[in-house]
Amino acid sequence: MTRIAIVGAGAVGGYVGGFMARDGRDVTLIDAWPAHIEKIRADGLRLEGATPEDCFTARPQALHINQVESLSRQEPIDIAIVSTKSYDTEWATMLARPLLSPQGFVVSLQNSINEERIAALVGWGKVIGCIASSIAVELEAPGLIRRNAQRGGDAYTVFRAGEPHGRITPRLEQFVGMVKSADSAKATSNLWGERWSKLVINSMRNGMAAVTGLGGNENDRREMSRRLAIRLAGEGVKVGRALGYDIEPIIKLDPDKFVAAAEGSNAALGEVEEAILEQTKRRGEGQRPSMGQDMIKGRKTEIECLNGLVAAKGREIGIPTPVNDKMVDLVKKVERGDLKPDPDNIRGI
Repeated sequence: MTRIAIVGAGAVGGYVGGFMARDGRDVTLIDAWPAHIEKIRADGLRLEGATPEDCFTARPQALHINQVESLSRQEPIDIAIVSTKSYDTEWATMLARPLLSPQGFVVSLQNSINEERIAALVGWGKVIGCIASSIAVELEAPGLIRRNAQRGGDAYTVFRAGEPHGRITPRLEQFVGMVKSADSAKATSNLWGERWSKLVINSMRNGMAAVTGLGGNENDRREMSRRLAIRLAGEGVKVGRALGYDIEPIIKLDPDKFVAAAEGSNAALGEVEEAILEQTKRRGEGQRPSMGQDMIKGRKTEIECLNGLVAAKGREIGIPTPVNDKMVDLVKKVERGDLKPDPDNIRGI
C-alpha cells in the first residue's frame, strides 16, 4: 500500500488526509499543534461539510513533530504532502526528506508558489504541485475541520495537480486518483498557470479578510472591498502575464477581464462583479479566508508570500503594484497591533 505522510494537518492537509484515511489509505498526519494531534488520537479527526455525506470521523495515524523519528523505523514514505503555511515550507520539507522512498516525492499542497523552495532541498525530480481552489475549509477546533462551501464536484474542479515540467506522468495520475476522494481533481499540464491564478485569487481575498475583519461573503457584498479586490487582481494578472504564465480562468472568467475592470471598463467591471457576487451563493456565511482566520487566532500571516510575492515579482520586471504594496503594509500593521481589523482600514486606497 502506498504510504502517505502529511506535514501540516491543518485545514487543507487535515481535510485531504481525513478523506484518504476514510478510503482505507495508509495516512500519517504530522502537526505542530499538540492539542490537535492528541484529539485525533483520542477521538479521531472529525470532518464537517455541507451534506451528511461530507460529515464523518476518520482515524488516521497522528504524530507530534518530535515523534516523526519513529517513522524512520517503518517502511519508507511514498508521498509526502507539505500543507503548512508557505513560510514553514523549508523545515517541513526537511522533516519529510529522510523518510522518502527512492521513488518517493513531495507534493506542495499550499498557498503561494513553493515548488522551487522544495526542489532546492529534494531535487526537481521529487516535486509535484497541487492547488486547492475555492475549498473554504477551516480548522475550527482540535480534531475538527469544517468546510464552509459546497463540494465542487462536476461543476468546479477543486484540486489541480501538476508536474513542474508539464507532462502527465503515472505518479501524477496516481496522486490525482487519491485526492479525488476529497473532491473533484485533475492532472494539469499547466501547473504554473494554475499556481498564478490561485495566487491572484488569494491576493484578492486573504489580505482583505485580515484588514477588514470580515468574512468572505461580507467583503464580496460590500462595494468598497469588492472593487479593491478587483484592483488587486488586475495588478496580479498583469504581473503574471508579463512573467509569461498562461493564467487559468479566475472564478470562471478570462483573467484579462480583471485587468480591464481595474482599468476602468464599466462592461468588464459589471461582469466581474456579477461573478464575484454569484460566488457568495455557494459559500456558507461563516466562511473566512485563511488570513482572516490567522488574525483571529493571533498567528503570523502569509501576506509576504501572497500579495508580497505579486509585488516582489512586479518590481523584478518593472510593473508597479501599488495596491498590493498597500495591502502588504496594512496587514503587517494589523499583525503588529498598530491597527485593529476594521472595514474602514481600506477606505481611500
